[in-house]
Amino acid sequence: MLAAETLCGILLNAVAAHRKPAQFMRKGADGWESLSGERALADVESLSLALQDLGLARGDRLALLSENRYEWPVADLAVLGAGAVTVPIYPTLLAQQVRFLLENSEAKLAVVSTPAQLEKIRVAAEGLPALKAIVFMDGASTIPREHAFANLLERGAGLRARQPDAYRISAASVAPTDLATIIYTSGTTGEPKGAMLTHGNIVSNVRACLQVMALSPGDTCLSFLPLCHIFERMGGLYSMLDAGVTIAYAENLEAVAENAREVRPTVLMGVPRFYEKVYARVLDGAQRMPPLRQRLFHWGLRQGQAKARAHFERRRLSGLAAWQAGLADRLVAAKIRERVGGRLRFCISGGAALPASIMEFFFAIGIPIYEGYGLTETSPVICLNPPEREKPGSVGPPIPGVEVRIGDQGEILTRGPHVMQGYFKNEPATRQALRDGWFHTGDVGHLDADGYLVITDRLKDLLVTAGGKKIAPQPIEARLKTNPWVSEAVLLGDGRPFVVGLIVPDFTLLEAEARKRGWAAKDRASLITHPEVIALYEREIESVNGELAQFEKIKRFAILDRELTQESGELTPTLKVKRRVIVQRFAERIEELYRGHARPEAPQAARS
Repeated sequence: MLAAETLCGILLNAVAAHRKPAQFMRKGADGWESLSGERALADVESLSLALQDLGLARGDRLALLSENRYEWPVADLAVLGAGAVTVPIYPTLLAQQVRFLLENSEAKLAVVSTPAQLEKIRVAAEGLPALKAIVFMDGASTIPREHAFANLLERGAGLRARQPDAYRISAASVAPTDLATIIYTSGTTGEPKGAMLTHGNIVSNVRACLQVMALSPGDTCLSFLPLCHIFERMGGLYSMLDAGVTIAYAENLEAVAENAREVRPTVLMGVPRFYEKVYARVLDGAQRMPPLRQRLFHWGLRQGQAKARAHFERRRLSGLAAWQAGLADRLVAAKIRERVGGRLRFCISGGAALPASIMEFFFAIGIPIYEGYGLTETSPVICLNPPEREKPGSVGPPIPGVEVRIGDQGEILTRGPHVMQGYFKNEPATRQALRDGWFHTGDVGHLDADGYLVITDRLKDLLVTAGGKKIAPQPIEARLKTNPWVSEAVLLGDGRPFVVGLIVPDFTLLEAEARKRGWAAKDRASLITHPEVIALYEREIESVNGELAQFEKIKRFAILDRELTQESGELTPTLKVKRRVIVQRFAERIEELYRGHARPEAPQAARS
């Protein structure tokens, strides 16, 4: 058996060790289909040989532009087994953004999913001589350099019949130090940079994380985060394969709840915004219950929260409190768990800070969330909260083999086998990030007395007011977003006399409330200027202000009449706010908020 020191080695070992009838699952017109480990390996081997027949050689880059689906890991592992390099691209990116990645990575081939993605890659690749061929998952093409995925599998099967050990021989020649992937950062502070990760970088992270989180062949993971993000790729693909977990691909983000009821997963991985929305929807659903059921829900939630707090404080509940918590679990929490299949053992959160209140809520309903922290450049996990030793508000201690220290200005630094080799064709950025043997994360935080890392903000996101006060906006924004009325919140105030906020309502909830209360509004633009709506958000912001220091308080705010989007460049593909873009896009609204430099005691909304 091939030593699993490489990502292709993980696949070969997983198939040999587990022989799973359902290594992968996907939903089609006839329902859920199970794909065995042997079937997946055969597809990987066939595609790998066919891609090599098309000219893919060791070290070549292949761009992978696709939504989550079974073909994604097949293509990825086919490339890696050939000793080549996968360049994942978010399917939500625009053609001009895709072109930059193709050109910068010098991709030789591309694999795309749908007709829309094929058309995008055609536009993006126009005039790029390095791109020799395109593989199309969802159909065929009459253009000579475009090849159907199914045809390549058939072609590769013929090659495999003649050389049954070809893939294994090729995979065995791949070394842990070989480059596995170039992943482009989401560009919150500028142009995307291609982080170069080796097989050894990612495998070290897989092994370290599996020492912290217990997974087994009896588990099922519902995968819905983008595989082009290293969090899902390392955690939701390679780690799951290594542990023998069944991986089921959700149809899309909107179908996650329905798919969860069908697949009944035991493990989920998500970003904080996903959990925040679940939390808001549960509370909204409770508000719509009859009065008696509402009282039962809130009583049950209080019992669950008491149990969760006792768990976090490492103390036992009294006999009566334990009995009440058990009854509440049966009457309330179990019904919530059934909405996601009823088998969830735990969830993992990464990608941004998880509010402590959200973590407590999920523990209260019997679905533990374990929060971790990392970056694309660190494969990605640096820290992870261990089961039974979690600390809300922290991201846990460093995982095995990883070092963390706090540098100048409170910046978090890390070193170990997880750290990237550098940025592709960007030596200045590499020198800036990798200094004195440490990777500089750009995040600000501290290690507590138990060695748990607490993150306070991004170094470049810190707001320094005109009075010299430093404010970390992300924790305040996260607190605002736990409110069901708030979909997004962006705080501003760098170089200004005070902090202001841009608020995006949860329009589904707000519009329903407007209909219920008879607030006349012909559209969203008029709805957000309605006095009752403004008063509602003034109250909600003031409740957050009550927990803040005077210099942190939100003095004025504007309600936006639309969501922030990736397409407009305001959000990254992982739904992080691009603060620099927001400042430019809403410059007039922001200037209006500072007109007269008013300093009211209560937050004021700018009137249109």
